[in-house]
Amino acid sequence: MSDRFPFPPARTKASMTTLSRKPQPAMDQTELEDNPVLARVWRGSAVESQHRGAWALTDSAGTVLDGNGHFAHPTFLRSSTKSLQAIPLLETGVADKLGFSDAEVALALASHDAEEAHTRVVAGLLARLGLGVEHLQCGSQPPGNADARYELRSSGKLPSALHNNCSGKHAAFLALSQAVGDPVERYLDPQSRTQRMVRQAVLEMTGVPESQFSTAIDGCSAPTFRLPLQGLATAFARLSTPDGLAPERRAACERMLGAVKRHPILIAGSTKRICTDISRATSGRLFPKVGAEAVYAVGLAGGDRAIAVKIDDGGLRALHAVVITLLERFGFATEAELFALETWRGTPIRNWAGTEVGRLEVTA
Repeated sequence: MSDRFPFPPARTKASMTTLSRKPQPAMDQTELEDNPVLARVWRGSAVESQHRGAWALTDSAGTVLDGNGHFAHPTFLRSSTKSLQAIPLLETGVADKLGFSDAEVALALASHDAEEAHTRVVAGLLARLGLGVEHLQCGSQPPGNADARYELRSSGKLPSALHNNCSGKHAAFLALSQAVGDPVERYLDPQSRTQRMVRQAVLEMTGVPESQFSTAIDGCSAPTFRLPLQGLATAFARLSTPDGLAPERRAACERMLGAVKRHPILIAGSTKRICTDISRATSGRLFPKVGAEAVYAVGLAGGDRAIAVKIDDGGLRALHAVVITLLERFGFATEAELFALETWRGTPIRNWAGTEVGRLEVTA
């Protein structure tokens, strides 16, 4: 095993901060129902549905500036951590040595729709590594984009791991695995050097102590992290305003910010994807990332602020509306930018005939 890429040391004094704002009631592994209602769906004059959850606004020191619900309660962050998982690839110099383009960096952070623009970049990276689709352990998944699904069916081909929304992240893992001397077939093993480096980066960026940190298996078979929601916000504040980080990590964060700014379609998709729309509407000033089961994080580049949200029922309807409302409340987006993102508020609610029948009210 090569010793060329040692584990990175702790990056800032802030990274050791214990995340706290005020004492909160202890909660067990299953308790979520005490979170407040963040959004309600009205039909006519009555509430039809409601969505509970939590959110936190933090700075890069880990200070919770505002929030609602049990933001100190651990939650699975799913794909919202992809940018944190890419840090070792970049800060060790592996990405530079392998000539990663900005497009390939953006795909490493992506939950993509498997459009041609996505799959072509991932396939090209795999080929450059001397690997193929068979080395991806994320599993086959139909493209998220409707046109891409139709084209795949029309060609008589079946979905492959290349079409998995996480294929870019997995290709990046494989690149790091090769560089640090891990057997490529073990690149997802939590005990591999690759995944230990990733875990360390996540711990340092979130500032979460080991006692509040655990893992499970994600939908793509990679480790996924369970930790307080405020830790996710802290990580995104540090990533989007990386001035206080060590030079290698700062450069890694700046590379990711630039890649997403230049390639917003690659982090999600060309149509009906909130991450792409937020990045595009703000010209990359906001750094967004969704995670499965209604997790969201967005950092304000240069603003030392980030927001993290979790909707308990895992539904995107409330998540999108809450995110846009919080961007407006805390001045993350201008009036013109909010106008461009207006459709993500999800209101008013219309039926198939176009009649307005209800509204979505955010109470976050």
